[in-house]
Amino acid sequence: MTLRQQVLVLYLANSALDSHVVGWSRYDGTGASQPTTGDSDEPPYPDGVAALRDGWRLIQASQLLPPQPGVEYGTSFLKHEFFFEKLSQDSSTLE
Repeated sequence: MTLRQQVLVLYLANSALDSHVVGWSRYDGTGASQPTTGDSDEPPYPDGVAALRDGWRLIQASQLLPPQPGVEYGTSFLKHEFFFEKLSQDSSTLE
């Protein structure tokens, strides 16, 4: 069977991988679920370390950029973004 990629994007409270999840997206290339499906307000993991322990591989973390003077308290995008992946052969199971 062909390997398919699952992608998990976790937005954390700060740049530490063990900080709590404040937002997330999930994309499943296996076809077992629709993109970004989720029927819960609870994140799939409490922090990034929990995702690693469950077999997700960290493939990218956001670059740390200091805020420009004068915009320290402005709202914008979630900047502590971590991309994880899993490779799966079974399209009937979403991990």
